[in-house]
Amino acid sequence: MKKGVCYLVGAGPGDPGLLTLKGRDCLAKADLVVFDYLCSPEILRWIPESAERIFAGKKAGDHAMKQADTNALLVKETKKGRCVVRLKGGDPFLFGRGGEEAASLAAAGCRFEIVPGVTSAIAGPAYAGIPVTHRAHNTILTIFTGHEDPDKAGPSMDYGAIARAPGTKVMLMGIERLAVITAGLAAAGMAPATPTALVRWATTGGQETLIGTLENIARIAQEANFKAPAVAVFGDVVNLRTDLNWFESLPLFGKRIAVTRTREQAGDLVQRLRELGADAFEMPTIRIEPSPNKREFYELVADSPQYEWIIFTSPNGVDAFFQAFFEIYRDARSIGGARIAAIGPATAARVAAFHLAVDVQPEKYVAEEIVKALQKETSVENLKFLLARAEGARDVLATELTRLGAIVDEAVAYRTVPETNDVSGGIQRFRESGADMVTFTSSSTAENFHALGLPVPDGLVRASIGPVTSKTLIKLGTPPDLEAKVHDIPNLVDAIVRYYKAR
Repeated sequence: MKKGVCYLVGAGPGDPGLLTLKGRDCLAKADLVVFDYLCSPEILRWIPESAERIFAGKKAGDHAMKQADTNALLVKETKKGRCVVRLKGGDPFLFGRGGEEAASLAAAGCRFEIVPGVTSAIAGPAYAGIPVTHRAHNTILTIFTGHEDPDKAGPSMDYGAIARAPGTKVMLMGIERLAVITAGLAAAGMAPATPTALVRWATTGGQETLIGTLENIARIAQEANFKAPAVAVFGDVVNLRTDLNWFESLPLFGKRIAVTRTREQAGDLVQRLRELGADAFEMPTIRIEPSPNKREFYELVADSPQYEWIIFTSPNGVDAFFQAFFEIYRDARSIGGARIAAIGPATAARVAAFHLAVDVQPEKYVAEEIVKALQKETSVENLKFLLARAEGARDVLATELTRLGAIVDEAVAYRTVPETNDVSGGIQRFRESGADMVTFTSSSTAENFHALGLPVPDGLVRASIGPVTSKTLIKLGTPPDLEAKVHDIPNLVDAIVRYYKAR
């Protein structure tokens, strides 16, 4: 019988990049994932499609599952021989009730492992430019929770001990009781002028920070309608934020940007935007499916050594072509003497991943420019071209090459269809809270976003990767507000930065 194991994994404070490598490895082999409210949806994409998912999140007044039931579930599923991952926000042993879950597993004789996570008690202040320790300010750090066990006979928070402790104090889970807690600390002797910071949704693009003192921070939070989840920091280190506020100073900080590429391709653009501070999220409107006529496509791929040129117009076409090619041939040299043309650097990079060189790449990344680049290289008359493309793609390339006397066979390598599964939750997020900007990297992303019929907030900025996509947006009655000068992801990001910088 397969022996089960339960991994108690800390998901970190919110930024998916702060999940540990071991945590990600555990997710990749999970049969069941039981996850919390504060776990980033982006982390959930690393769970295998075959794995079962159960939400056991808790927030004030709303518990999806009682703790005793969660404990019992972990024991039961681990005893079945499954690989169970209990994914918990922050660190499982820092006010995360991971100790209780581990105790239940131990009592039942189940195998378990603890995978620590980055805690918001340190990461939250750090992303707000506040080091919780500093040689010139303190040598002690106190971390406490403002949320007490409701089953206890009376309050157990020792305001006096916390107030008397030197150095920095960090409070988790207590924003709803902030006025009571700050009053208790003041009454216990903490100086009313103690610098205080509140950091909400720390380490994410939606991070908010309030600065005040012990005396007035509760009023400031109330006036700002500041809600959980947040951490509070008390101490002189808060003043260091003036010089160390690195994250909130990034050029795209606070901008909510929806990325409409496929799930497989959205990650690169999302990551680039997040590195610049944006609250970027995946909202796939399309997905890639295999060629609708697989037999015809494979026959053309099998004949590829007979062509003088193979033309790729997208990374997806490259992947589909070589997947078929290596099912037919075992040796890359079987491609023969065919030369290769690619529409742009992203497509060329995918070709290079298969250890083949690109002979022609136009300066402008549109189909019309490939023909011009080929004509500079050679006469195309009577040459045989294999064009690997998407179903329904523009026929300008094949038409123009044929007009010039070339022999062109079109291999439909894949097709794009509307994405029907909101796996990342991006569509629901856009429906509920909108965005400042939405990016379009192809005509199909624009068309399918429009087909969703989502409520569009006033002032929504539309960013286009190039003229073909822009033309589609104009036809849809939603012209782009900006367009990349060079039609690739890095230049689209540059255009977005320039757009906001100008404002």
